[in-house]
Amino acid sequence: MTSHFFLLRDALSPERLGWMEELLKFYFLKLNPQSFLHASKERDAVFIFFLTGDALYSLQDPSMIEIWEKFLSLPSIKLVCDQEELAFRGITSERLKMKNPELVITHNSLALNGKSSFWKDVTRYARQHDQPIPSTIGYLHMASPYMNRSSGILLDCLSAALESHASCDLYCYLDGVHISHHGQNPMDAENIGVALENLDTRAGKRGLHLQVYASARCAETRGYCVRDEKEGLVPTCIIKQVKLRELKDIALQFRSNHIIISENCATFFAKKENTKQSLGFDEKGRVPPITILIARHPLGSEYASGALEFAIACALRDIQTRVIFIEDGVYALTGVQSPNKKTNGFNLQEAIDAASGSENLQFFVYTPSLTARNINKNRKLTGVIPITIADLGNLLFFMPTGVVASHQRVLFF
Repeated sequence: MTSHFFLLRDALSPERLGWMEELLKFYFLKLNPQSFLHASKERDAVFIFFLTGDALYSLQDPSMIEIWEKFLSLPSIKLVCDQEELAFRGITSERLKMKNPELVITHNSLALNGKSSFWKDVTRYARQHDQPIPSTIGYLHMASPYMNRSSGILLDCLSAALESHASCDLYCYLDGVHISHHGQNPMDAENIGVALENLDTRAGKRGLHLQVYASARCAETRGYCVRDEKEGLVPTCIIKQVKLRELKDIALQFRSNHIIISENCATFFAKKENTKQSLGFDEKGRVPPITILIARHPLGSEYASGALEFAIACALRDIQTRVIFIEDGVYALTGVQSPNKKTNGFNLQEAIDAASGSENLQFFVYTPSLTARNINKNRKLTGVIPITIADLGNLLFFMPTGVVASHQRVLFF
């Protein structure tokens, strides 16, 4: 069986680990109760959690360690930690590792340069299984460089993918388009623009490709291009490796069958017997569905509105798309929003209501997140369906009706 996996980089909260724990309990107790009988014989993990960046601090937080111990008491769970990031942050995982030495992995595979590589372990699970080698790995990037360490992580991931003989598709969205600026000259960090150029050269020498697409709207908003009446969008300060595309065209790439990861994401694989090999890779039934978790406060950043726009673009490309408001994302649904001219009149609730009922697109809200905040969903948002942990489990572990894809993508916004 191919392991389901989570990749987590952002700081983890007890709430996030809590609903993940309930999700695992639903999987093992309700869907696969027999797993407890054979847990000791099971060598391959059913769920793998890849932890890097700020997510590693949860291994030292006493309140979070208790939750991780509950995770590891379930059958066939493994944690794979970024060895270099643990050392960089001075974090120890000894308490968890002493009790579960075979389940908490703190030593990563070796890259060709002889150094440990967490991302080599990640890309091993992100390989495309339904097509012959060379395969493709996709990466959705949404954060700006230098202010965040996420761009360095991105480079490490793409480098590991090329080393494992996989081509790379990079999708730059929201502030992720900033990595495309030419003339970058950081004094105390790796030059992201130059690094992308070098990766492109490495890919070509290996007979692979590195395709980099940037959202045209996000690039135009940030001044990376101008709009010409005859030529359309004209790039003004973008390195040659980056191609500007409308979001609907980037979403078209998501119809392909390759694994797509992001800084915080998950991939759930379907049982092989549920996949009809007679279907072509681009046929609607074989297109991997996507679930978008809106987990941040809705109006303090572009993440919630960007997630909504991204979901609509995917749905328009005949991708079965579900949007789930969870954690702080549920604030998008409470009360009555009253935007003014200062906020350009954008009303997130009106946008959600207008998109509800669209073909290939569904909206849900995780009721425990509402309850934890003592708030209620705006009754007018009838297209947003309340769900429990059992409903969430069914959405993530089962394919939508009529879909026989090999896996489902889950992206955190």
